[in-house]
Amino acid sequence: MITTFTSESVCSGHPDKICDQISDAIVDAALYKDKYSRVAVETMVTKNFVALAGELTTKGKLNYKLIAQRVIKNLGYTSPALQFSYRSPMVIKIHTQSPEIAEGVNQDGAGDQGMMFGYACDETDDYMPFPILLAHRLAQRIDEVREKKIISYLRPDGKTQATISYENGKPLRVDEIVLAVPHKESVELLEVKNDLYKKVVVPVLMHFGFSIAEKDVIVNGTGIWHIGGPASDTGVTGRKIVVDGYGGMARVGGGAFSGKDPTKVDRSGAYAARYLAKNIVAHGLAKKAEVRLAYFIGAKKPVMQEVETFGTAKKSDKFIKDFMHKILDTSVKGILEGLNLRKPIYFKTASYGHFGRDHFPWEQIAKV
Repeated sequence: MITTFTSESVCSGHPDKICDQISDAIVDAALYKDKYSRVAVETMVTKNFVALAGELTTKGKLNYKLIAQRVIKNLGYTSPALQFSYRSPMVIKIHTQSPEIAEGVNQDGAGDQGMMFGYACDETDDYMPFPILLAHRLAQRIDEVREKKIISYLRPDGKTQATISYENGKPLRVDEIVLAVPHKESVELLEVKNDLYKKVVVPVLMHFGFSIAEKDVIVNGTGIWHIGGPASDTGVTGRKIVVDGYGGMARVGGGAFSGKDPTKVDRSGAYAARYLAKNIVAHGLAKKAEVRLAYFIGAKKPVMQEVETFGTAKKSDKFIKDFMHKILDTSVKGILEGLNLRKPIYFKTASYGHFGRDHFPWEQIAKV
């Protein structure tokens, strides 16, 4: 039986991702100064305007405005023509963490309530679903050809989408690629499409051992896109939680990741769940795994820890659960220490997904 599945990703200059990166740059700056910092910072960007708001408690001193400006500038928002730049006016409303929440966190409890899901499968070398992994790699490549001026007329922002046919649960072919990228007005759409096909689509698909005809690649579906970024679409932290996760292939918890220090289990619990799921698959215990965790504010341990293997398990349910307990203590303290999360490592998670890249600690294969 042949079925299809579609996932999307966005480039680093997408308005929502600008916000995620600013928020996570603040998280990293705080953790760099004080590894016990508590951070919950949201960013909003729109036409010629930036707003930062939230709670932050740290022993260090942070220049929020400078942090945000550096992120925006590095993303390529430097031209007045884009109607948004690192010089855009900024409002900052950040205060200290609620003492009521701090009371629970100070006793090694969770900084929030909620449920988290972690997923892994054996259809790619990164133990990620192929549609979201492909969408991420296309977004990365678009950013790369823009930043390196391989395609010099591209502007910041962009989106990707990949539709994959599956046969018996395995990727069979790439049916369609959708790319949306703003560019200079002087360049015709046909040239944009040809360049993106040759310099983005072909090399990325070749890496995965697939190909696609140029007619099956859609570029800028409306036929025109010159001004991208916050001038055309307001951005907010935490609005791309499906892009950040598994592209819709797995269930999604209620909370976003970016802008939060690791005592917030929305973030650390999701990382722990991915670590467990990936190791179940990597160690050959199942072909697919989805791990479920849940906490309440102040909870030291999860109130739920379950695993679903979708009929692909090669060991008993008890064996797999014992394996999970063996490789990671999912108490809040156990996750923070076991995955070494009190470090400034979060800025890089804010683009191209939080999972499927080996340099993050929750992506490591446990030695057992």
